[in-house]
Amino acid sequence: MERRPKNCPSDYVPVPQPIRDDGAGGIDLGPRDVMRDLENPDMLVPPATDAGSIPNLKFSFSDTHMQLNHGGWSREVTVRQLPIATTLAAVNMYLTPGGVRELHWHQQAEWAYMLWGRARITAVDQDGRNFIADVGRGDVWYFPPGIPHSIQGLDEGCEFLLVFDDGSFSDLNTLSISDWFAHTPKDVLAANFCVPERAFAHIPTKQRYIFQAEVPGPLESQEVSSPYGTVPKSFTHRLLAQEPIITPGGTVRIVDSTNFPISTTIAAALVEVKPGGMREMHWHPNNDEWQYYLAGTARMTVFAANGVARTFNYRAGDVGYVPFAFGHYIQNTGDQSLWFLEMFKSDRFADVSLNQWMALTPRELVEDNLHVGPELINVLRKEKWPVVKCKQR
Repeated sequence: MERRPKNCPSDYVPVPQPIRDDGAGGIDLGPRDVMRDLENPDMLVPPATDAGSIPNLKFSFSDTHMQLNHGGWSREVTVRQLPIATTLAAVNMYLTPGGVRELHWHQQAEWAYMLWGRARITAVDQDGRNFIADVGRGDVWYFPPGIPHSIQGLDEGCEFLLVFDDGSFSDLNTLSISDWFAHTPKDVLAANFCVPERAFAHIPTKQRYIFQAEVPGPLESQEVSSPYGTVPKSFTHRLLAQEPIITPGGTVRIVDSTNFPISTTIAAALVEVKPGGMREMHWHPNNDEWQYYLAGTARMTVFAANGVARTFNYRAGDVGYVPFAFGHYIQNTGDQSLWFLEMFKSDRFADVSLNQWMALTPRELVEDNLHVGPELINVLRKEKWPVVKCKQR
């Protein structure tokens, strides 16, 4: 056991050691990152039920490269940082007041969640129908592949999470208007727009990506009338303002093509787990799960069949990942609400509840499988509770 040093401060925290309560393990005397160990107690001392070799299912945005620009910054987690995450990639971005993510488009769909502040987004579809809207904290937007768009920070600036339906995506390799202009001969530009070449004397020589501009005026001052009208399906959705599913353990807000029709390749759930609660034991029958932790601290154990399971710890700014159909749960390990996003490369959100499955199966079959009796069988729920919190016994 770690001894408390003499004359140590009142907030002294013992150095954790890889020793489990059953005596397994031993002290670590070598070079080590104690701060990491304090952040990851269940990775330093795995539960006795952990076994086998599951790949790493955690990566922090704090460990990524920051792309700094006048007008904002960006950082990304892709398959290059988290190799298991093949279905989705994400970019965390901040724009200053007036900062612009330039006019651009992607080969992938873009789904976004506003973390802080306000932004103005614009887009035009393949039929010449346009879209402009202001979004704030808790709002979502979605742009299908190939749809040109832009993002600009409003009076207080903004921060958001961008999610793309391809794990190998990189935001630095998008198709940008300034980059295309810079790599097109000026005589071609002149011929295309029917203006003299001198009109392009000062165009950028490379991709601008993020740049500083003035804070735009009111929304109505920038609206452009299109002869073809506006897009038929909104590119935005107010997720945080959506009526949640409420259970004793927390809340869940689901957004997919059923309530946000344009979002055909990415489905998501915004989950709140209250202190002492957990995202119930479950799995997803449609695709891998990509997670982003917004607030609080969490523990997740992932079960991969054949006696293989591994536990990870998460905190705000971390990315988690669960391969297709692997069983898992997520516990709140802190004293405040845990908030996180679950995201899937799918048009629909779907999960299978372990509790509900057992409740809707003949009780004799469950009893024979698990050697359990009425104490468990009689409390199984036929209704799904995505987040649970048990009463103290």
